[in-house]
Amino acid sequence: MKTKSYAALAAAAVLGVVLGAGSAAAQAQQESASGLALAQQENCMSCHSVKRTFMGPALHDVAARYATLDDAPAYLKRKILDGSVGVWGEVPMPANTQLTPDQAATLANWILTLK
Repeated sequence: MKTKSYAALAAAAVLGVVLGAGSAAAQAQQESASGLALAQQENCMSCHSVKRTFMGPALHDVAARYATLDDAPAYLKRKILDGSVGVWGEVPMPANTQLTPDQAATLANWILTLK
């Protein structure tokens, strides 16, 4: 009887590990989808594309340029909130005053996944 209990506990532990790994992947996929949805909702995609240079740089290129910075998420968050000019050319990126700091952080983290 005890042998069956131990076997059931071991099976439950293995299943928990497998499900836990799957949920981490599902969470990463959900965060990626929410980053894209937020970018679309807040009109980021009016000037940016994920892989194509448009009015602003491709977000993939932004991620590639800044991914190695230790403070990349904070740097991009600040640029998203405050705007910038002259970093990627002459077209200015306006400040995004409609975003909360948490939304800007979500966008920055999502952009960095695109590298």
